[in-house]
Amino acid sequence: MDAETGAMYAVFTNGRTPEQRAAIDDALSVDPAEITDTLLALEDGVAAGTASLRPFGDELEVKKVFVAVPFRGQGLSRRIMLELEGIARVRDVASLVLQTGPLQVPAIRLYESLGYVRIEPYGKYGVIDDTLCYRKQLL
Repeated sequence: MDAETGAMYAVFTNGRTPEQRAAIDDALSVDPAEITDTLLALEDGVAAGTASLRPFGDELEVKKVFVAVPFRGQGLSRRIMLELEGIARVRDVASLVLQTGPLQVPAIRLYESLGYVRIEPYGKYGVIDDTLCYRKQLL
């Protein structure tokens, strides 16, 4: 995932100062100790997709939704997102938030089709030009 999105967004980081790149890297970093849940979707024993959740205030943040190229277009990311929502509901978490970028058009379509609504950048994401943040009320 990092290789794919890094190449996709390289044009966004060109011309940035080292301090700006460091702030962006910090905003996008994920400390494994913060992750509360990780889903791994297997297809015939092969890792096909993954996503995680971490706390963000009284919400949960969706992190690192990724489906490997050979498994795209089969509804796997939708199933992963619905499973994350189920986990949040079991925990009585009222909403999920997430961040994505403008070049990830299939992801944007997925989130919006699932009822996620655009919000202002939250947390550290404000340092990223053109960042897209979403929230979905669950309860």
